Amino acid sequence: MRKLGKLNKEGNAMYDLGIIGGQLYIDGQYINENLYITDGKIEKITGDILDCKESYRADNKKVFPGFIDPHVHFELNVGNYTSCDDFYTGSVSAAYGGITTFIDFLDPINNADELEASFNKRKALAEKSVIDYSFHVTISNPVNQIKSIVDEMKRLHLPTVKLFTTYSESDRRTYDNEIIELLRMTKENDILVLAHIENDDMIDLDENNKVADLPISRSSDAELKEALKLARYTKEYDGRLYMVHLSSGNTLKALLENHKDILNRDFLIESCPHYFNLTSEEYHKEDDYLYTMAPPLRSKRELELLRENFAYINTIGTDNCPFMKEEKNKSTLIEIPMGIGSIEHSFNIMYSIFKDSVIDKMTINPAKIHGLYPKKGVLSEGSDADIVIYNPLAEYTIGDDHSACNYNVYEGKKINGRIESTISRGKFIIKNNKFMRGHGQYITRSMT
Repeated sequence: MRKLGKLNKEGNAMYDLGIIGGQLYIDGQYINENLYITDGKIEKITGDILDCKESYRADNKKVFPGFIDPHVHFELNVGNYTSCDDFYTGSVSAAYGGITTFIDFLDPINNADELEASFNKRKALAEKSVIDYSFHVTISNPVNQIKSIVDEMKRLHLPTVKLFTTYSESDRRTYDNEIIELLRMTKENDILVLAHIENDDMIDLDENNKVADLPISRSSDAELKEALKLARYTKEYDGRLYMVHLSSGNTLKALLENHKDILNRDFLIESCPHYFNLTSEEYHKEDDYLYTMAPPLRSKRELELLRENFAYINTIGTDNCPFMKEEKNKSTLIEIPMGIGSIEHSFNIMYSIFKDSVIDKMTINPAKIHGLYPKKGVLSEGSDADIVIYNPLAEYTIGDDHSACNYNVYEGKKINGRIESTISRGKFIIKNNKFMRGHGQYITRSMT
C-alpha cells in the first residue's frame, strides 16, 4: 500500500503536489482531470480538487508523461575526442526538452569479465545526472563469448545489448555467427538485441573522402541490405531485435514490403529527429561538417518516405552525441567525430510535424520495449511522477540552448508550442522554463 503523506485538519490525505486544470494525456486521449503526487509517485487522478502542499495550475496546457530517450551518448570517448555534453549538462538540456529518463551505453566489451567494470565506470559518471538514467550493454566482436555475456547481463539486471554490424576497422563489428546466437537467446532470457545496422563491406573508408562524400560512403543501400538480412535472421531464429537510428525511408519501405509480419512485434524500429527534418543537402553547405553523423542524412525523397510511414516507427531516440564546432571542422571525414546534439529540441520539433502521434513513441513505447513500464512512460496511479507541462499556444525560435555544445543544427527554427515545466519523480526540474536543480537515479530494468 502506498503512503498517502500528511493529513489535513479534517483527517484527509494532503498530497505533496497537485497538477490542476490541465489536459492529461492518458491512453491516447486527453482527459480534463487533476493529478496528485505523493512521495514521487502519482497517487490520484480525479476531477476533484484535493488538499496539497503545492498546486500548479495547468489551465489550457497539455500534461504528458515524462519523455524517455532510449539512445544517448553522454561523455562518449571516440579516441581523440569526447562528446561535449557530460551527464550533467546533457541531462539538464534533456530536462528542458521534457525528457525525464534516458538510456546511455556502456563502453564496448568483448567478454563477460569486462562487463561489471564497464557498468561501474559509466554509472559513476552518470551520478551527476539531474534526471533518471539506465544503460545498454555494448559488445565489440565477442567471439565465443555470447552465452557468458548474456549470463552476466542477467546477473547485473541489464536486459538490452547493442551490437554493430560495421566498424570492423576498429574491431567493433559483431559477425553473423554471434548475431544469430544472440537472437536465439533473446526470448528465453528476456533480453533485447539492439543493432547499429550497416553493411560493412559496402562502406567506403577512403581517407580522402570529404563531407560531401558521406551519403555515398555510408549509403542508404548499405543500411537497407543489412536491415533486410537481420530481419530475416530475426524471423528465422525466432529472436527480438531493435534497429537503432533507422535513417532512410527506403529501408523502412523495404522492411514493410518484405517483413511486415514481424514489424512492431519482433523487429522494432527506432529513428531520430534529424532524419525527419534534415536532408543530405546539408552536405553541400559551407558548414557541412556540422551535420556529420553515422548513418548520415538522406535525400529529400527518403525523408518523405520516413514521414509517410511514421506509423511503423516504434520509438524516437536522439542519438545525442554532440562535438564542438572546432572539433568537427576538419578537411576529411576520417578526422571528424561523428554525431550531433538535439536532445533539448527533439519533442518540440517532432510534435510540430506529427502532433499527438509522436507522444507514444517517446513515452509508453520506449518504456515497454526497454523494460521501464509501468514505472515510466504513463500517467497512471502508482507510476513515477514524471510529467511534462506543454503549452500549445507558446511560440519561440530555437536559439542558444542548455547543451555544452557551441552550436545546434536547429538554430533559427520557429516552433509553435513549447515545453514549460518538467517534473521528475514529483520534483520540478524545470519550472516555467527555469532550471530548479534535480538528482537522477539509476533505474533497474526488466523485460518481464
